[in-house]
Amino acid sequence: MGVLKYPLATEKAIGIVDKRNTITFIVDYRASKTDITKEFQERFGVKVASVRTANMPNNVKKAFIQISEGGRANEIAMRLKLV
Repeated sequence: MGVLKYPLATEKAIGIVDKRNTITFIVDYRASKTDITKEFQERFGVKVASVRTANMPNNVKKAFIQISEGGRANEIAMRLKLV
């Protein structure tokens, strides 16, 4: 099993897809930002601009993955069937 577990499909997570070119994933609690970046780039073939993480209760970690200018987060969201 990889670092990326599943995409988050809340109203707020879907809203930042277009506004900030960002996809939100639940990731392995032990994953570093470098691990998240590497796996996301390999899986989706786009360049990652930045990764922000938030540790939630019960060992859940959210990763906010911002795509570089050349990539489009909404295309990835459609491939993941979020929108």
